[in-house]
Amino acid sequence: VLVTVLLSKLGLPTVAGLLAAGALVGPFGLELVHSVHAIEVLAEIGVVLLLFTIGLEFSLVRLRNIFRQVALGGLVQVGLTVAVTAGVAYALGQPAGASLFYGFVFSLSSTAIVLRALAERGELDAPHGRFIVGTLIFQDLCVVPMVLIVPLLGRSGDPADAAIDVGLAMVKAAFVVVVTIGVSRFVVPRVLAWVAASGSREVFLLAILALCIGTAWLTSLAGLSLALGAFLGGMVVADTEYGHRAMGDILPPVSYT
Repeated sequence: VLVTVLLSKLGLPTVAGLLAAGALVGPFGLELVHSVHAIEVLAEIGVVLLLFTIGLEFSLVRLRNIFRQVALGGLVQVGLTVAVTAGVAYALGQPAGASLFYGFVFSLSSTAIVLRALAERGELDAPHGRFIVGTLIFQDLCVVPMVLIVPLLGRSGDPADAAIDVGLAMVKAAFVVVVTIGVSRFVVPRVLAWVAASGSREVFLLAILALCIGTAWLTSLAGLSLALGAFLGGMVVADTEYGHRAMGDILPPVSYT
């Protein structure tokens, strides 16, 4: 609280204060917290829930309207960042494999942090906000081939076999995403209607949480991030007639004084 308040006086976003406080109390700061594994588990759950709530405010219809811009912008952003970073690293004497690895690292952004910052500023619905969200999704999809390529950078082998492995992984990832969206679009509205008919707010909330965790788990099977699956699940719910109800039950009430 203290760090966040101090940074807010400087005009910095809340997420910056949270990151700074975590760095201070963590095992690499003041060492007030030692259980790194427990923190990672809680953080992963927090990111999944955060991305799901963000998805509730960002429907698939909106994403489809800017798909061409997202595909082109994401490809340019990732491609240019990888190329420039790898070129600089190689010019500084790094091996080709290490240079490409640095390019992968610098080309990716934290989806959770960026979306949290956009939400705090109320810019998710702005044109640049929608474009940024789409680019972040593109980056998450790029993680799959990057993860497969990284182990191959430091060893010799048949490039054709490596290309086949990367291609198969991309096909599997795309298939899982398409199936997740397709099944959710046709199945989720019927399931939510059946749940809503029970008249129980608790049961409806459990169904929403199950959908959030389920889509995250499904996409993780293809090597994609849990956060991407939760975000897709939120967007699917947002496209149903129960999107506003889900948002009201999931998001905490806001009081104005």
